[in-house]
Amino acid sequence: MASSDSSPLRPHKAYEEPSVFQPENLLREARRQNEVEDGTVPDVCLLDPDGDIVDHLRETGQAQPHPHWPGYHTTLYETVLEGRTIGVLDRAVGSSFAVLVAEQLFAAGCKLLLSITSAGQIVPQGEPPYFVFIEEALRDEGTSPHYRPPSSYASLDPALRARFEDAFAPVPVPVHAGRSWTTDAPYRETETAIAAARDEGILAVEMEAAALYAFAEAREQSVVCFAHVTNQMAVEEGDFEKGEADGVRDALALLTAAVEACEAVV
Repeated sequence: MASSDSSPLRPHKAYEEPSVFQPENLLREARRQNEVEDGTVPDVCLLDPDGDIVDHLRETGQAQPHPHWPGYHTTLYETVLEGRTIGVLDRAVGSSFAVLVAEQLFAAGCKLLLSITSAGQIVPQGEPPYFVFIEEALRDEGTSPHYRPPSSYASLDPALRARFEDAFAPVPVPVHAGRSWTTDAPYRETETAIAAARDEGILAVEMEAAALYAFAEAREQSVVCFAHVTNQMAVEEGDFEKGEADGVRDALALLTAAVEACEAVV
């Protein structure tokens, strides 16, 4: 018999109760099985879901695999940005994968996690490409409810938000602060759903921020998410253009500004 509960998720979340399966334990076993020497990751790490940043850094000889990262599903690269070593992990697309990796990165010594993900335009802020500094993310995905009780939005930590006043002047393309819509199903972005998001003043649609912010609040970790608005959902040909070098120059400028703004955190 079907349950009368309208939620597709099981109700037994016990938000204050620790998980039996811990990321530290996974890293321990991965190091053992893969014969990876124990060690920590850089204080600052970046999630690069598209992989363009990692591809560029590798092609130009600016990134090498991190020697102490034992993740089963991923490779962590390290690069030097303005004298600071940064960890960069590519192609962790979607809320569940992004948070799985975030849990492992913080367990391995990360202090600040940044995410720069491609996004679709909802409320136009000009012609793409540009960035959205995500202050709130609509929770339309399945990972955040495992970390925080139901609510419409997951939010950036206000203390982190305050560090970004006037931080983006050096970035060569516009950076707009505002809301995003996090979805697990990009091919279900219907006209009705888009109109509803537009009515709430949402600037962009992406696939990770709500889950990362819910995780950050629950685990008391520092996470900042950006959306790189590159498309209008390909309703016309010629969409998804990021700019020079696939937008890597602009993304690295944004990353530099974000790290400088959060200097006290790391």
